[in-house]
Amino acid sequence: MAKSLQGIEKIHLSVSRPESWLVADFSEIYDTLSWAVLGGDMPASSVVWLKVTSCDLSPGIDPAIYLKHRIENELKRSGAVGLLTSANLDDYADVQKSHGEFEARCIATVGLSNAVRIGDPPTAHHIGTINLLCVFSHPLSYESRLEALSLAAEARTAAVLEAAIPSTVSTFPATGTGTDCIVIASPQGGNDVKYAGKHTIPGSVIGSAVYEAVRTGTASWFLRNKK
Repeated sequence: MAKSLQGIEKIHLSVSRPESWLVADFSEIYDTLSWAVLGGDMPASSVVWLKVTSCDLSPGIDPAIYLKHRIENELKRSGAVGLLTSANLDDYADVQKSHGEFEARCIATVGLSNAVRIGDPPTAHHIGTINLLCVFSHPLSYESRLEALSLAAEARTAAVLEAAIPSTVSTFPATGTGTDCIVIASPQGGNDVKYAGKHTIPGSVIGSAVYEAVRTGTASWFLRNKK
């Protein structure tokens, strides 16, 4: 795990590693936006990663039902945003960036055995994915959360391109994996931040936190998979 902490902490988030899980608990209900297996546009008190193998998700198993069942039975909670990964959860990266009153924190798990390039032809996917949660210190409008998702995807892509990983499909430099997922979270209420582009301080801290987290996670993946 890697940490980069700057400034006074404004994001109150606890991270734990029970058995096959990585759990990020907010101190209160946060607004989240994602395309997670369990999630979407919803309020949540936690985001969870479950480590799985290809055997766990054999044909005929609905991933959303499977994950919901395990969250409810093993973690004893409901309403969590849920992610599936084959990455080693002990290698999660945890990076925090701040500038003035604004702060972003990114927790990322990185697996790259399913690396592909945008525009590659569709194929059966393999295990290996980049899953990340980016938490912002201030309430974000819906439009700003959409913009933050875009910036997080761009930062993820920049970190993967920098690593020069060949696509498993085309052999050109990969831009991510075939099953990446991004979760953006921000507190509810108050004065929403309406802009989060690259010319803004919110956009800068969001982008830099995600970039460094994915870069760190990529380095850990290379070390663990060194031949």
